[in-house]
Amino acid sequence: MSELTPIIDTHIHLWETKHPELKWVWLDKDALHPILGNIDAIKSVSFTLNDLWSEARFSGISGFVHIQAAIGSPDPVTETVWLTEMAKTGPVPMRIVGDSDLSSGSAISQLERHQQSPLFVGVRDFNAEVMFAAKEIRPNYEASLAYMAKEGLVFDLDCEWQNMDEALKLAQRHPDLPIVLEHIGFPRKRDDEYFTNWKTAINRLATAPNVTMKISGVGMTDPHFTMESLRKWAESSLEAFGPDRTVLGSNWPVDRLFVSYATMMDFTREYISSLTPSEQEKVCSTNAAKLYKF
Repeated sequence: MSELTPIIDTHIHLWETKHPELKWVWLDKDALHPILGNIDAIKSVSFTLNDLWSEARFSGISGFVHIQAAIGSPDPVTETVWLTEMAKTGPVPMRIVGDSDLSSGSAISQLERHQQSPLFVGVRDFNAEVMFAAKEIRPNYEASLAYMAKEGLVFDLDCEWQNMDEALKLAQRHPDLPIVLEHIGFPRKRDDEYFTNWKTAINRLATAPNVTMKISGVGMTDPHFTMESLRKWAESSLEAFGPDRTVLGSNWPVDRLFVSYATMMDFTREYISSLTPSEQEKVCSTNAAKLYKF
C-alpha cells in the first residue's frame, strides 16, 4: 500500500454523556436531528478521542479539530476544558473550535476564558445562520467577530447557500477574520436546480479571500450516495476555493450513519487526486495547520 498524504481532519465531535456538567441535547434519547432526523445509530453513551482513533487509525490522520458539540450545556467553556484534558493523552494532536453566543454582551469575556486553553482556536455559533436569514447586523456580534479577528481566532460557519450572500457581506466587513465554510454549505437537496444555485453561491462567497472551504459532511443529506454522485460537489468546492483555501473534515461520527471512516477518506483523496502532490499536501494538512494553529 502506498504511503498516504497525512490529513488533518478538521471536523469531529466527541462526547461523554455521563459528564456531570455537560449536555449534548442532540443525543438525547428522544431527540431528532433538525436535518437528518433519526440518528439513533450513533447515540452511544460516550465517544472519545480514543474511540475515534479506533476507526481513523489506518487513514493517515495526523491531527483532529473538534467542533463544538456539547449543545445545551450551562457553560460552553466546560467543553473546552474537558477536551483539553482528554487531548493530553490523545494519539495525535487536537485543536478545539468551541461554542459561544457571539451576540451576547458577555461573549468576549467568554472567549477570553476559552483562550485559557492552548488548544482553543475558534468558534462555531449556529446563531449566524439565523442572523443571515433575517438580514440582521447585530452590534455585539460585530464586536465579537472583531475581537476574534484581532486574536487570530477562526470563525467556523454553518451556512446554507441561500444565506451565503449575507455571509459574503460579513466576510467583507471583517477582512482579517479567518472564516471556514463547513460541510460545503450543508446541501439539503441533490437535484440539478439546487446544485446550480449552490455552485453559484459558493463561487460568489469564494471571492472573499478570508473564506476557506471545508470539504466535509458531503454525503449527509444523501444517504444512498456513491463516490461518483458526490464527486461534482467536492470538485466544485475545490474549483471555487482552490488548493490554497480548502481543508478536509470527516464529520465523524455523524457521517458513520452512511459510510465507514476509511471509505469516506478514500473518496476524499480521490476527489483531490488531480492536484499536484504539493497542492494535495496543502488541502490535506498545510492549510488546516495554519488556520487551526497546529
